[in-house]
Amino acid sequence: MAKQPAQFEVQPVLGLYNSGKLAEAEVAAKKLISQYPETFILYQVLGLAQDGLNKFDEAVDSYQKALALQPNTPDLHFNLGIALTNVGRQEEAAKSYAQAIKLRPTFFEAYANLGTILQKQGKLEEAIKNYQHALSIHEDPRGHFNLGTALRDEGKLDEAITHFKQAIAMFPNYADAHNYLGECYRDQGNMEDAVKKYFDTLALNKNHPGANYNMGEFLYLAGRYDEAVGYLERSKLDDWQERALYCTYKAEHFDAFKTKLENIVQTGAKHNAPFLQTLSTHYATNFGVEDTYNFCKNGFDFVYQKSIPELAEPDSQFLKDLLRDIDNTAIEVRAQAMIINGRQSAGNLFKRPEASFRKLGEIIKQEFLNYKNKFSGADCELIKSFPNELEFTSSWYVRLRRGGFVDRHIHEVGWISGAVYLVLPKDKKDPDEGCFEYGLHGDNYPLQHENFPTGIARPKVGDVVMFPSSLFHRTIPFTGNEERICIAFDLKPEGEIFRRSNY
Repeated sequence: MAKQPAQFEVQPVLGLYNSGKLAEAEVAAKKLISQYPETFILYQVLGLAQDGLNKFDEAVDSYQKALALQPNTPDLHFNLGIALTNVGRQEEAAKSYAQAIKLRPTFFEAYANLGTILQKQGKLEEAIKNYQHALSIHEDPRGHFNLGTALRDEGKLDEAITHFKQAIAMFPNYADAHNYLGECYRDQGNMEDAVKKYFDTLALNKNHPGANYNMGEFLYLAGRYDEAVGYLERSKLDDWQERALYCTYKAEHFDAFKTKLENIVQTGAKHNAPFLQTLSTHYATNFGVEDTYNFCKNGFDFVYQKSIPELAEPDSQFLKDLLRDIDNTAIEVRAQAMIINGRQSAGNLFKRPEASFRKLGEIIKQEFLNYKNKFSGADCELIKSFPNELEFTSSWYVRLRRGGFVDRHIHEVGWISGAVYLVLPKDKKDPDEGCFEYGLHGDNYPLQHENFPTGIARPKVGDVVMFPSSLFHRTIPFTGNEERICIAFDLKPEGEIFRRSNY
């Protein structure tokens, strides 16, 4: 049997850790491990100290060495799962949480963390089951919050609202839950209640990133641009800088816009913000100056159209499956002011469990790779910084009926955007009815002249069209008494797909 340290030798290490002296605890544990390399408690304390010091790779190694000595320790498997998550090793983390659950079937925290990983992987049904199981063991505010986020991702807004409300009932100061509840109201088109929840969030935390961002978004959509800037700048979230610059431009503070844009360009940072490209290109075209931003200056050159054989073939079963699931699946509708005579689904379609949506998502991922290969070597960040991890930030269907169209807009949080066309009107007075138009102007940007070019893609059923998210685009209205159905999507390279709770 390996030699073990005496209690009086271990106690100082534990004392350092328990008093919060993590760096000292790490040094002391390593020193004692050099004398007693087979001591479980020392590796455990070392791992906990390294975890607290954000040395997650080292913590993983320490936890694994501890588990080699005592493999049936559920808390240690749980801690290993957290450390693995923090270094991006999601699959291994999921296995650690599963092992913790196997050893302790009532380990509700492990169920919750496993649910979080599954949600990040887009496995919403499995995530929801794990969240629900955690809540069946122990009901707590965080459990309701996490379940609410997954239900929202799935487009089940009413159910998500129920759980956010339950989280708040159990913990009234739960700022993230107030904010997410507001976002659900917003998605339902209930802006009055949405804004109330944003203010509730800010009353709890005036610097809450999400609520400040959402208030900024609400104000600029209401045309209150100068008010919006303050909220956006406080948020420091996602594309806040681009949106604040947008407000400056829409308010026609052109000198201030020029100065702010020049400051951004001159920082030396990568030109990897599509929304900034939209603004820079519009300003350059508007005032006849050089476009200094190079995410994708010549967006028209990067529009991609291709037929998907499985959808385009005669009597396609895959096409029938997609249309059946769009018709029959309980997906709530998201309020969308840009859509006239039509509707848009809520949630993230490609994260739903239906096989047809999953299959289409995988096909589109391959088309993203084809897109990258087609334009490889292009001297712009669109291609140079093309995402390594292919994740859909959003995906949704759009159904339009007679006279329907989607007004000119951009996808501010995208990188590459696109759509797959499932049903297109045939009865046309003009060949361009129902087609896809892209260009450099939209959203009532201020105009010094009308000379802004446009282009048209004329898709067929089964086609996919992809384009830089910096381009304005719209659906040209159609007059026939038919439907037009497509599935649209965005890809974004980095960052959290959804924000997590810390209360």
